[in-house]
Amino acid sequence: MKTLNLHVDYIEFQSLKKALKSMADLAEKDKAPKKVKEALVVFIAVEKTDSNVDEVVKKLIENTEDIAKQVKAENIVLYPYAHLSSNLSSPELAIKVLEEAQKALEKQKFNVSRAPFGYYKSFEMKVKGHPLSELSREIIVGGSELEEKYDPKQLLREISKSKLDTSKLKDNDHRILGRQMDLFSFQDVAPGMVFWHNNGLIVRNELIKFWREEHGKAGYLEVKTPQIMDKKIWQISGHWEKYKENNFVTEYEKRQFLVKPMNCPGGMLVFKSSPKSYKDLPLRVGELGEVHRVELSGVLAGLFRVIQFTQDDAHIYCTEKQIDSEIMAIIKLMKLFYDKFKLDFHIEFSTRPEKRIGTDKEWDKAEKLLEDVLNKHKLKYKLNKGDGAFYGPKIDFHVKDSLGRTWQTATIQLDMLLPDRFDIEYSDKDNKKKRPIILHRTVFGSLERFLGILLEHYNGRFPTWLAPVQVKVLSFTDRSQKYGEKVVEELKKEIPGLRIETDFSQTTIGSKVKEAEIMKVPYIVVVGDKEEKENNLAVRFKGNSKIENIKLKDFISKLKKEIQERI
Repeated sequence: MKTLNLHVDYIEFQSLKKALKSMADLAEKDKAPKKVKEALVVFIAVEKTDSNVDEVVKKLIENTEDIAKQVKAENIVLYPYAHLSSNLSSPELAIKVLEEAQKALEKQKFNVSRAPFGYYKSFEMKVKGHPLSELSREIIVGGSELEEKYDPKQLLREISKSKLDTSKLKDNDHRILGRQMDLFSFQDVAPGMVFWHNNGLIVRNELIKFWREEHGKAGYLEVKTPQIMDKKIWQISGHWEKYKENNFVTEYEKRQFLVKPMNCPGGMLVFKSSPKSYKDLPLRVGELGEVHRVELSGVLAGLFRVIQFTQDDAHIYCTEKQIDSEIMAIIKLMKLFYDKFKLDFHIEFSTRPEKRIGTDKEWDKAEKLLEDVLNKHKLKYKLNKGDGAFYGPKIDFHVKDSLGRTWQTATIQLDMLLPDRFDIEYSDKDNKKKRPIILHRTVFGSLERFLGILLEHYNGRFPTWLAPVQVKVLSFTDRSQKYGEKVVEELKKEIPGLRIETDFSQTTIGSKVKEAEIMKVPYIVVVGDKEEKENNLAVRFKGNSKIENIKLKDFISKLKKEIQERI
């Protein structure tokens, strides 16, 4: 069984028509829209392996009670949702499990609503934003697993069958553009993990190069920490108890390890590896770390919601007096990035969540420190009560994409608690040991999500410095090939590292241009007899249908400026 548990302000759903002909007709009252407020919505996919109904229901109730208790929900909505699994049970088994689960939860004094099974339904809901508002679970009862045997050819057919359904996607959806431009793909063998193709890796690496250059200028040091670490470090940080169910656990020599869901604990061990004094502060340390978090396949969404992603984390170790200047320096750096890509954003200030570490006194101080900075510099923000990290309040930056949706990208989190848990300290002027304050922050947030936002924001037409192929030279006729080769040689000589391709095939110039346009190449250069005679180029600029004639030296100058200045 797979479940997705959402803590919502409300959910409203309505049955539309039968999805299964075998289902009995609903009574009129059951066809009417139903709205439930302040609820825990449990989306459920009952699977073939859930044949032991009593045990499966028992585990489902234990999970649901545990989450409901943590989020303080008295209303439960059981919602059959087939999209969470491709290994669905029979309708009869699913209905029995849902009915038994409703009875068991009602015995525990919950107010239970159950959406009809076997019907197409519309639903609308508003999900809360705290750390426990979206939790996925997989329920496995011992002995229920099915043993399946395959030969290699059958396995290959199994892993090759998935295809992207584009019927409900906008033309500029990053998943369509990613496939069209040969940037990346997703495979069933690694759900929610990106297979970067050469073109996509170029864009990704250019973003990383930009990140490294600007962070170097801003005084950041870069580190890299292990992907898998002993559960002890996650018990110290609090991640083991609070989020174990949403992380990947593995074993080595009878020791339990966690595939890291975030970079912070490893970074703190780097800090602790040598003594620090007040002269070292503020210490800015960044990491482009790959992290993994368990998500059910039904909620994955291209680059926007993945299992494996790269966080551009940084941890700033500072004193209380340095907080103001460091936060403003982070915001200045973040704006530099977002202005570069012409992305609008708004700020949200999130306070203590229900599930947290630390005392109310510590949280009072941390929230005041962060709020004072926002107010002092007259930064407009929206207050999100209860949406902070479990170790501290935070400032989030939300970017609007091309469809008007907002995504949380950059963040600044003020942490006075983990330094104590990890016994992090520095020596002050009097050689006394003190605790630094840690500012956790990102600029991109998730590099994958940020790249997806950019891909849709630009509709695939990246700025020249980011484009996988920056220039494509096409010959008008076979006679023009030698001149085309001369142009390519000169461009490569004057602009080392230029990403340039050619098409000197015997196909028509129209088909050559069309292929280059599909790949969203910024500059399509056509050379023919006229261009060779006049020693210039016919250039199609960034999707503009109009062809412009330009001298080679002027074109080189233009390209150099755009690439070097990243414009």
